[in-house]
Order: sequence, then C-alpha cells, then structure tokens
Amino acid sequence: MGTMRPHATTPSLAGRTAAAVLVGAVLALSACSSSSSHWNGGGGGNTNDGGKVTATISAPADGATDVPAAAEIAFHTKNAKNASVEVKNASSGAQVDGTMRPDGSAWVPAQALRYAMKYTAKVTATGNDGTTATGTVTFTTMAEPGNTSHMISNMGDNQLYGIGAPIVLTFTKSIPEAARAAVQRRLFVQSTPAQEGVWNWFSDKEVHYRPHEYWQVGTKIAIHALFRGVPLGNGLYGDDDLDIDASIVPSALRIDIDDATKTLTVTQDGKVIKTVPASLGKATTPSSSGNMVIMTRAEQEIFDSSTNGIPVNGPGGYRETVYYPLRLTWDGQYIHAAPWSVGQQGRFDVSHGCTNIAPDAAKWLYGIVHIGDPVTVKNTGSQLQWGNGWSDWDHDWNEYVKGSAIPYTPPAPTPAPSAS
Repeated sequence: MGTMRPHATTPSLAGRTAAAVLVGAVLALSACSSSSSHWNGGGGGNTNDGGKVTATISAPADGATDVPAAAEIAFHTKNAKNASVEVKNASSGAQVDGTMRPDGSAWVPAQALRYAMKYTAKVTATGNDGTTATGTVTFTTMAEPGNTSHMISNMGDNQLYGIGAPIVLTFTKSIPEAARAAVQRRLFVQSTPAQEGVWNWFSDKEVHYRPHEYWQVGTKIAIHALFRGVPLGNGLYGDDDLDIDASIVPSALRIDIDDATKTLTVTQDGKVIKTVPASLGKATTPSSSGNMVIMTRAEQEIFDSSTNGIPVNGPGGYRETVYYPLRLTWDGQYIHAAPWSVGQQGRFDVSHGCTNIAPDAAKWLYGIVHIGDPVTVKNTGSQLQWGNGWSDWDHDWNEYVKGSAIPYTPPAPTPAPSAS
C-alpha cells in the first residue's frame, strides 16, 4: 500500500488548530477512505490577523512522560499558508514517517512509536510573506503495557475478494464503548477508485467496514489499522498494527436463491450465466432469507450436528463429509453439494437449512466464487438475524451508519458543471 509520507504539508493553514490528539480522546470521525475521509474533529481557529506567522505544538506537552505509543502530534499555527511536522527519535536521530490527517487536525505516525523512548517533534509553519516559525517539544513514551488486546483481519494480504466483502477486524479482548471512537479514528481504509464507506461495530469484539454500494470491480483496498498503543481503558492497550493490501474481483459475481422457485441463479456482471434446481431448509429447519456473502469456501468439510447441540445418533442427527461447502452464516447455513437430495431439488425443501444443489453444479460454483461474493436468499419465511454471519448488506445504508462509534457525515455533493 502507499506509505504515509513524512513532512506532509497542508494547504491553507491560516489560524488552524490541531485539536485533541492522544488517541484516548473521543473525536468526531466517520471513517477514513481515499475518497470520502469525512473528518469532523479538529481544525478550529481558522483566523488570520495579518501578523507574524507562529507555530506551537499543543500535545504532547513539552517534557511529557508516559505518553501513549499511539500519540499523534497536535499543533496550532497562525497566519500560515502551510506547515510541516517532523518527529525524530531523540537518541538515534532516526526520523519517524507519518502524514497529516485529511482535516489537518493532527500529524499521525505511520506506525506506533516505540515504548519507553524519547522523541522530539517540530512543526514548521510558513507565512504568506515567506517567513517561517517553528515549535518544538520533547516527550517520552510509556513503558510497554502488560495488558493488551490483539487485532485480526478477515482479509489477507494480496488476496482477491468478491464485491460484497466487508473488512472485518476482530479483537481478542472487549473494546469498551467509551474507547471505540478512539479506535475507529485509527482505522484507515484507502480504496482505489475512491468509494464512500463507514465502520460499524457489530459487537465489543468486532468492527466491520463496508462501502455505500458494493465495491466496484477491480478496486484496490489498502487497510492501515493503527491499533498498537491505543489506550482502551482500565490499563488495556492495543497490541499491534495491521497493513493489508487486497483487491476486488475483476467481474461482479452474484448468487440469488429463491425458495419460491427452488432455484439458485448465478449472474456475472448483471447477466445470468446459470440457474440450477435447489432444495432449501424444510419447515422445521428453515433457511434464512436475507443479504449475505460467502464467508468461507472449501472442497470438503465434515458437517456434525453435535456442534449445534443435536447428538449425531439422535433424531435429526448427522455427521457427514460434505463437498464444496460455501458458508453463509455462523449458525451453519451453506450452499453445498447434496447428491442425496437431487430428486427433491427444484421441487421440495428437505435440508437442515442449507441450500442443496447437485454435485456437478456445486463443483462448478466452487470453482468460480470468491469469499465476499454476495448471496441473496428470499421467500423462505424466516429472516436472517443481524450478526449471524457477515450480514453487513442486510441493513440499508442509513441503518448501517448508525453502527459507527462516531457520528456519520455524508460527503459534500459534487458541484454540477456550470453552463458554458
């Protein structure tokens, strides 16, 4: 992914104040993406009295100790047209890479600072008359904490995903509600081409990101999650940073399953490429209707009813090797090969909730799908529960943004071209 550049310069900085910076602060932020980084926090002041240019760093304070490793550099300038920030290891002189937040509210190191280390930070502002002013502080980061939470991503580096794939970050320890905005403010997503997106907290251990609409085909996604050193409350801190580059498939594949017609239909770039008979969940174990995505795919998997509390040797129990399973929900709804129900496919529902299709159709489907391909199931009489799988697309956009820890602000409309 593109690196965060040092000496980032922000234009039109007259009177800009960088607001609260230590990541424990709760700041207004919807999300950070390449196209629609709608930052609402920071950047107060904006006055120019025509006097001399000035520059001061407001946080961390000069001489501060026990500064979180996730600290950002807050500064204030006056009568400046631009400014740059430089941070160095005070002992070695090594420069720290970083970049300015899109709203100019702070300068963000590309990675967490080292623990128990002294740093110097300098902001240099240039006035309209070409004169410069600087502000400098020295501070020391905290010792490495013993109580940390680890972060895991569903996306892997250099992997290819379907157009419905959400970004899912899972934490090994609960993130208190009071700390979620601070965590979210440190989660950067850059999409190329640029697409609006937002984070949604599914639980205290899981946060998702999805775009407004399905990802555009061929999109490049760069995830830069700066979690290491983030204060989470009660002595708990983030443990690690993540940098992941992923891509979206070059053509849009979608699967539609209709229990009214007992069919599974596959479309590619809006054109139907195959429809096959299907058998869904019987009345006592109905399939869920809703908007899902493929979460996992495998050539084979052992299905064991005891994992759902049904003894293998009891009524309705089973333990069987199933071929070409494509997982849709956490409670065990799949699309898979079912040679035992070929005679009922297209006619009757006989499964425990999965979508049964013929072995040759399942093998073909397995060969063309990706994790994140959208799957819509309808007319089953039972609705998908929120959070049962990557259910991000089962809420419309207006409902989805309510899951952000920071109030969402829509992007400003693009001005219409003027008549010539």
